[in-house]
Amino acid sequence: MATLETTRRDFLLGTGTLVVSFSLAPSLAFTAGAQTAGTTKRVALDQVDSFLALHKDGTVTMYTGKVDLGTGTRISLRQMVAEELDVALDKIKLVEGDTALTPDQGPTWGSLSIQIGGVQLRQAAATARQALVQMAAQKLGMPSADLTVNDGVIFVRAEPQRRVSYIELIGDREFNLTVDKDAPLKNPKEHTIVGQPIPRPDIPGKVTGTHTYMQDFRVPGMLHARVIRPRAIGATLVAVDEASIKGIKGARVVRQQDFLAVVAESEWAAVKAAKTLRATWTKWEGLPEPAKLWEHVRATKVAKDDVAVERGDPKAAIASAARKLKATYDFAIHTHGSMGPACAVADVKRGKAEIWSPSQAPHWLRKEVAVVLQIDPMDVHIQYLDGAGCYGRNGHEDATCDAALLSKLTSTPVRVQWMREDEHGWDPKGPPTLIEISAGLDTQGNIVGWDAELWVPKADITEWPRTLAATHAGIPQKEALNPGNVHRNLDPSYPFAHQKAVAHRLDSTPFRPSWIRTPGRMQNTYANEVFIDECAAAAGADPVEYRLRYLTDPRGIVVLRAAVSMAKWDARPSPRRDQSGTIARGRGVAYVKYENARTYVAGVAEVEVNRQTGAVRCTRFYVAHDCGQIINPDGVRAQIEGQIIQTVSRTLKEELKWNRSRVTSVDWASYPILRFPEVPEVHMELINRPTEPPWGVGEPAACLPPPAISNAVFDAIGVRLRSVPFTPIKVQAGLKA
Repeated sequence: MATLETTRRDFLLGTGTLVVSFSLAPSLAFTAGAQTAGTTKRVALDQVDSFLALHKDGTVTMYTGKVDLGTGTRISLRQMVAEELDVALDKIKLVEGDTALTPDQGPTWGSLSIQIGGVQLRQAAATARQALVQMAAQKLGMPSADLTVNDGVIFVRAEPQRRVSYIELIGDREFNLTVDKDAPLKNPKEHTIVGQPIPRPDIPGKVTGTHTYMQDFRVPGMLHARVIRPRAIGATLVAVDEASIKGIKGARVVRQQDFLAVVAESEWAAVKAAKTLRATWTKWEGLPEPAKLWEHVRATKVAKDDVAVERGDPKAAIASAARKLKATYDFAIHTHGSMGPACAVADVKRGKAEIWSPSQAPHWLRKEVAVVLQIDPMDVHIQYLDGAGCYGRNGHEDATCDAALLSKLTSTPVRVQWMREDEHGWDPKGPPTLIEISAGLDTQGNIVGWDAELWVPKADITEWPRTLAATHAGIPQKEALNPGNVHRNLDPSYPFAHQKAVAHRLDSTPFRPSWIRTPGRMQNTYANEVFIDECAAAAGADPVEYRLRYLTDPRGIVVLRAAVSMAKWDARPSPRRDQSGTIARGRGVAYVKYENARTYVAGVAEVEVNRQTGAVRCTRFYVAHDCGQIINPDGVRAQIEGQIIQTVSRTLKEELKWNRSRVTSVDWASYPILRFPEVPEVHMELINRPTEPPWGVGEPAACLPPPAISNAVFDAIGVRLRSVPFTPIKVQAGLKA
C-alpha cells in the first residue's frame, strides 16, 4: 500500500480523518495523483484515503472528482452517502472538482455522475459503515448482527442505552481500508433519504443572485484580459500596432506568436482595448462551402471503421426483400452556446499554477494547462467553480488556458472573460453527422434486413481538442479529435435477425469537434427512429404497434407503453388523412435504450405545423423514463424537462452558419434558440426501480425530440423531415415536393 506524504487533513490544517477508497472501472481509471502548488499529495484511486472524511464534530466530507453542472448531483451524491453511512443529510459536506483534494473519476460526462461516481461513493460509504459497526462490536462486546445504526450512533438493538458514536470510534484516525465491493448496501425498503425529492442546496443562492459563479470570482491584484482572435480561423498574425491603444489607461498588449491579447486593471479598459487594437492578419479560406457540407463529409478520407453491430447477412436479406427502403439523415453542426460566455482565473508563479475554472473535467484540464505552461501537470492545481453550463466541452477549457498563458507572460494573476462572439465563434462544435440507412421488408411489411452507415470524425477518448492558446502561441500539443463514442445507438434498440451498423471515422472535420449533449446517441436515435417510422408507414402499420413487433426487452416495452398511454395515443397509421386548413396537428413517437445498455426512455411529441409559413411548433412532449433506482425524483424531473426543452431548440432552431473563413453565427440573432413562448409542455412518468442500479439521467431523454418531432410532422402533413434543424424553409420545400 502506498504511503502518502501529506494527508488531506494535514493539507486542510485539520487534525484527523476517516478515508475510504476504491478502484474505478478501467475505462475511467485515469491518473491517480492530485496535488496543489507547494504540496505533494497522492489521491490514488485504489487507496483508502480518497473519498470520505469523518470529522470530530460529527460532520462528514465527501470528495468527488465529478462536478455539478446544474444537474443536481450536489444533493443526489450527498443523499447516497448519507443513506449508506446512516448520518443526517445536513451533516454531509461536499468537495468537488478540486484536483488537490478529489480523486480523478474522469470528466463529468455521459450521464455517469450517479451511475459511476455515485455508486462508487455509495460503496465507499457502505464499507466505512461496515468497518465502524465491526469496531463498535468489539467495543461493546456484542456481535455485529445485534447492532444497528442511527444518525452516526451505533447501539445494541435490544439495549439501546448501550451505544457508541462514529466520533468515539474513529477519533482522528484513518481507516486504512480499500473499499469492499461486497460490503452490504442498505435494503431499499429502509431508505429514508434516497428516493426523496430533497431540494437542491444551490438554488436559493442562484435565484437571489448571491451564488458565486466563475464570472463573479476575483483574486487580489489580478488583471483583466481579452484575447484578440483572428478574423479567419486559420489566419496568422502579421503585425500589431501597440500604439493604437496608448490612450487607454493601464492597457497593454501581450503576444506570443499568433496569440494576441490585451490586459488592463479594469475589465472595461480591457474591452475597449480589445476593440481598439489594430492588428493585421493573413487571409485564410479553408472551410468548406456551407451549401456543399455533406458532399465535403462524404469526400473526407476515412481513418477507420467502427462496427456497432453485425448480425446475419443484411445485404443479402435486403437484396431479396419484397420491398426496399433507403433514406439519408443529416444533423447540423451545433455550437454549445452557453448563456454566459466562458471565464477563468489563473495565477502562475515560480513554475506552479493555481487555476479557477468551470471545466467539467478538472483533472484532464490540469494536463492541458501543463502543456500550455510547459510544466509538470503535478504543478497545476485546478479548483472548480460553477460556470454557465456546458453539456460537453465548450469554451471553458480554452478560456482557462488563455488565462494560464497570460498569467505566465505577465507574472500576474489574470482573469479572462470571453465575449459572446468568442463563445459562439471559437468554442468546439458538435460535428456534422450524416447517416444512411437501408432496409428490406417482406410481404407483410416486416423488417428482414437493416444496414446503417454513419459519417463522423475520428475520436481519441483520452484527449480534448487542441486548445486555442497552445495553437496560436505555437506550443506543441497532441492532435486529438474527440466527439466521443458517437457510434453508440447506431444499432437500433430492436434486435433484427440481419443487421449491420458501421461508423466511418473521418480523418478531419471543418471545425474543432467536441462532445455536445448526448453525442452520437441523439443523432443515431434520430435516424433510427425516423427510419423505423418510415418502415411502419410503408407497411401501413401504427408506429407503436410496429415497434412492439420487434421490441423484446420487458423494461423497454413498459416504458414505450407508458409514454403512449400518458399521451392518449390514437393507434392508426401515419399520416393523418382527416385534416385541412392552415394549421395541421400530428403526433410522433420515439424510443431508445440508451447506448443499448442502460436507461430506457420513450417519448411522444405533439406538434402544430403552419402549412403557409412552414413553421413547426412542438406544443407538448410526453416522456416515460426508467433509470433504475431514482435517487432524487425532483432532480430527475428537472433533468428530463431541461433535456426536452434544449433538444427541441436544437431540433427546430439551431444551426451553425459560416463562410469560407469563419463562423458567422456569433450572436443569438444569427444562432437562434427556443424562446419562452415556444417552450412545450413537458409531461413525464418516472418508473422507479429501487432494487435496480441507478443509471444516468442527464442525457438519455435528449435522444427523443428529433425523431419524435420528425415523425409528428409527417403525421400532420405527410412530409418526412430528414435534416436537422427542421426549419420553415425545409418544411415548405417538403410541401412543394
